[in-house]
Amino acid sequence: MTATAAVVTPGRRTPTRRHSSGLPGQRKSSNLAVYFVALVLVALMLAPVAYIIFGGFRTNSEITLDPSGLPTTWNWENYVNVLASGVFWRQVGNSLIAAAATTLFVVVLGLMAAFALARYNFRGRGAFYALFTAGLMFPMTVAITPLYILVRDLGLMNSLAGVIVPQIAFGLPMTIIILVPFLAAIPHELQEAASIDGCSRLGFFWRMVVPLAVPGIITVGILVFVQSWNSYMLPLFILNNEASFTLPLGTQAFASQYSVDTAKVLAFTSLSMIPALVFFSLFERRIVGGLTGAVKG
Repeated sequence: MTATAAVVTPGRRTPTRRHSSGLPGQRKSSNLAVYFVALVLVALMLAPVAYIIFGGFRTNSEITLDPSGLPTTWNWENYVNVLASGVFWRQVGNSLIAAAATTLFVVVLGLMAAFALARYNFRGRGAFYALFTAGLMFPMTVAITPLYILVRDLGLMNSLAGVIVPQIAFGLPMTIIILVPFLAAIPHELQEAASIDGCSRLGFFWRMVVPLAVPGIITVGILVFVQSWNSYMLPLFILNNEASFTLPLGTQAFASQYSVDTAKVLAFTSLSMIPALVFFSLFERRIVGGLTGAVKG
């Protein structure tokens, strides 16, 4: 019987096999397919926006003859007429007031509620958090009828306050769900050290919690502002006076009034959606960074 000995040369490692997920050509083709699908989806999403913007530079005869064509001559008169009208700027002001007030109250109230839910243990804490979580699954369309009756009984019909108050209530669940992880991630040792130095709970909240939660505050502020700016159903039921119309509701009224002048309607619509698009595009990274921090927290 013979014994077989394996001789290992010092300083030489045995080769290891590397399993490749695929050939370089296959990976490149799969990446190209993903990019192609992404470009197609982006084009489908941007096509309606581009059609509305370019349609405002055309005349009604051009739209009638070739609805999907580009402007032969750039007609700036439609945009100039809309910008020169006081109706458009009054509706912009109403939307700005409603969105700014809603954002301010939602951020302040949501930050205080999230601070209590994230930092303190009390009876019913889980039930309160579950209640706000359930608010995310409660659409405004379901509550629009009782909400209309409540606003009417409070005497807030045909006023921006009748739009702002319900928007605050519907904006709080999302705000609290996003801010609770931010505030829970703050070390308790920091709060203990602040209390030893004589800092009260309110002092710790304003001096330490608020600066540390700035990314989350910016994120929820942007989301609430854009949601309020684009709100249509609630103002439709609450506002009946044209002087208090917000921009989405005013766009619908303008389209009904100038239904024959299609080019002017497209110009008004494009100017109405540009502020929200610009605002969202400028702070897109803030939104992504804030939501990422909420998930990590």
